[in-house]
Amino acid sequence: MKLSYYALIVLQLFVMVFASPSAAKSPQKASIQAIIDQAYHKYKSDNSGKNADYIPALAKVDSSYFGLALVTTDGKVYTKGDINQAFSIQSISKVFTLSLAMEQQGQQVILDKVGVNATGLPFNSVTAIELNTARSVNPLVNAGAIATVSLLDGNGKTKWSTLSSWYDQFANRKLSVLKDVYQSESDTNGHNRAIAELLTSYNRFYGDVDLNLDIYTRQCSVAVNAKDLAIMASVFANNGIHPITNKRLMKSNNVSRVLAVMSTAGLYENSGQWAYQVGLPAKSGVGGGIIAVAPGEFSIAVFSPRLDQAGNSIRAQKAIDYIAEQLNSNIF
Repeated sequence: MKLSYYALIVLQLFVMVFASPSAAKSPQKASIQAIIDQAYHKYKSDNSGKNADYIPALAKVDSSYFGLALVTTDGKVYTKGDINQAFSIQSISKVFTLSLAMEQQGQQVILDKVGVNATGLPFNSVTAIELNTARSVNPLVNAGAIATVSLLDGNGKTKWSTLSSWYDQFANRKLSVLKDVYQSESDTNGHNRAIAELLTSYNRFYGDVDLNLDIYTRQCSVAVNAKDLAIMASVFANNGIHPITNKRLMKSNNVSRVLAVMSTAGLYENSGQWAYQVGLPAKSGVGGGIIAVAPGEFSIAVFSPRLDQAGNSIRAQKAIDYIAEQLNSNIF
């Protein structure tokens, strides 16, 4: 039986809309919320791992907290669990500081003065510096992150004001510093000071040690919740444009570079395993948060304080892995 011309047109439209790859990767609102709910209940009772204890304030955080948030590139927000519980951003801050440094200084300066190669070593490794004295190795481990702070424009209050305002723009609200975490980190930052001094000896630190180490400590102590982090990371998912404010915060080609570094070093020495298993650019923090980005689709943030040996939240990893698999979002 022959189809009429109009019937053929309808059939073609049906195939284009419902059988295209993009449609398969764009679940309806109910589907996204259902998947987040499933991830929450699937891993809520997982009590493996333990809080970071080398910073005393982090050891005191209730390890039962578990919050999940997802933000799409059209600004829709989906949440579950303890999404309003504040915690310290810790090393996730490195992504946003790198973004500002790249916007101010350009990609080549980051490449030449910090470096982007993955270390394969713990986040606070001094060995990584000794093995690669030509640069401080990577902006998402402590050595490279402290050097990145030293590259930012300004001095003292001006530098911190610019950086904190930058974070606020990503979060779309005013963020503050957790004073107890900041004090706790300041009292126990001897290792980071040693890293900064070692970098200085190799001419790979670009300012006053005390000043820049204090700013680095402050940025790690910024208070966020899971929803904040998902909103902040959504700028990367949306190619540098904030999906809620519609304001461009970053150049498109800088976003791609930041995502590349996240893919290779975002979960420290476990980054390769994460890329192999999950396939999304991500960044963890010892405060218990992890962000992950599906470019052009959405961002995810999960908060759960119990960590593995590398300093990555165990429940957050599992939840993001599950959500990414259900949404068919592995970029590889």
